[in-house]
Amino acid sequence: MTTTTPPAPSAPSAAPAAGPWRLARAELLRRTSVRISLVVVALFLLMAAGAPLLSALGGWSPEEFDKTAVDPYLGGSPIGPLGGVSADHWLGVEPVTGRDLIARVVHGAQVSLFIALTATAIVVVAGTAAGVAAGYFGGRTDAVLSRLMDLTMSFPSLIFMIAMMSVARDVNRIALMTAVIGLFGWPGIARVVRGQTLSLKHREYVDAARVGGAGPWRILTRDILPGVAGPVIAYTTLIVPGMIATEAALSYLGVGVRPPTPSWGQMIAESVAFYDTDPMYFVIPSTCLFLTVLAFTLLGDALRDVLDPRSGRA
Repeated sequence: MTTTTPPAPSAPSAAPAAGPWRLARAELLRRTSVRISLVVVALFLLMAAGAPLLSALGGWSPEEFDKTAVDPYLGGSPIGPLGGVSADHWLGVEPVTGRDLIARVVHGAQVSLFIALTATAIVVVAGTAAGVAAGYFGGRTDAVLSRLMDLTMSFPSLIFMIAMMSVARDVNRIALMTAVIGLFGWPGIARVVRGQTLSLKHREYVDAARVGGAGPWRILTRDILPGVAGPVIAYTTLIVPGMIATEAALSYLGVGVRPPTPSWGQMIAESVAFYDTDPMYFVIPSTCLFLTVLAFTLLGDALRDVLDPRSGRA
């Protein structure tokens, strides 16, 4: 009688290798600065999105005056400690007018972040399209787009922004600020994308796709854009704080968002006259601006180190 040898147990299959995006996410989440930055960014985004609800919970709209919260005999100084902090006004009030600071700050976050994020979207879309076109097609297309990049980057953008915002009066200020800020921001990311595209368009898989009959649109969307996605994401996060600071600077100079629409830069400008009698009016919007810019900067630095390590510091 013959005996059959039982089959040897098969070796366990190897676990599937983690993709590059999963590895990048794991590396980012291991960093304490990234986790804190994500929490801060999420907090301010939620605050901006829920501005009407938050101001309704506080019981005050951003344009509503509360004359009982300020002392007319002391130049309109808030009544109470820390700039008028009370059960009615959780972060105090604005001097002279008595407007609620929570309502002003959350609606200011909505305006400032909307302008910054929308301008960033314009910059990223325009810059990525121009950079990919210049790098992939080359020749006359590259020459024209590169000279346009040089011209835009050499233009005194801040002076032009101030002049444009000063002379434009009966227009939507938020839409105009978004367009003007976005107009001068695209060449930086276009140069980054152009350089990445130049290094990718001669890779083996791109040549194989071209030989296989794929057209330029298919190659750009299937092969080139995924290759530049990492640097674009990192660069996008890095330019957001610059956009926030630009909007705040224009509003601080009085050529940005105009009252009664609140904005952090506008509030900081108005608080300068009261910094010695009511420092909280200066501290609160300044702290919000500082934390937002710092969080986006730290997040952008970490994304650049992980997604585009060749551009990191030596």
